[in-house]
Amino acid sequence: AVLEALFDLPAGERTPDRALELVEPRWRELVAAEPELVTMLSSGEVSEATWFEEAGRLVQRWFELEDPARLEPADRELYVETELDGLTLRGYIDRLDVAPTGEIRIVDYKTGRCPNERFEAKALFQMKFYALVIWRLRGVLPSMLQLVYLGDGRILRYVPDEADLRAVERNVHAVWGAIERAARTGDWRPRTSALCSWCDFKELCPEFGGTPPPLPEGATSIALDPVLSGAARPADD
Repeated sequence: AVLEALFDLPAGERTPDRALELVEPRWRELVAAEPELVTMLSSGEVSEATWFEEAGRLVQRWFELEDPARLEPADRELYVETELDGLTLRGYIDRLDVAPTGEIRIVDYKTGRCPNERFEAKALFQMKFYALVIWRLRGVLPSMLQLVYLGDGRILRYVPDEADLRAVERNVHAVWGAIERAARTGDWRPRTSALCSWCDFKELCPEFGGTPPPLPEGATSIALDPVLSGAARPADD
């Protein structure tokens, strides 16, 4: 939110000090709009002061990676949506840069650390997904995908080509096909991974000896309906 708001200021005012001044008021605005966000700090594990301090460090690190005074994004927090053979693809792009010559760069900010090479492909899937949506919407193949990792001050860049995006298209169709089959049959098969150790629902998972609860009535129709499941963009207030 701070990085987005900073671009509302004139280029000469986009300084680290000015950005730090935005941290607390932007957080207050977010909590006012979405009160449930306050639960992030309600556990008591992190104090509000510590949270603001860490947020400030992330903001300062961004200035070590990019100079916002030299950037004029075409869009920020851009909602994108397109139809692909009856399937709705949608998402929010943190930043879209468009060069005077028309080249498009998609930028996403991450508060964590840059993954090692083994996990780069997984991290880039989200960006390729956005690139696919932009390609279908605008007819322009994005020339650069950029993940900015504020946790360790690294940038992951990738130049996509048409083959990349067509592969993502096939992948998306395959995933949706699997979701449709699972929704219609009720057979939601678990798949274990290293992330299972972080899961709060292992006691309900068959892979850990648990029994999942019955699906609520109408769950199938909700899962497959683009409006009820939230696939359609919510109306603006």
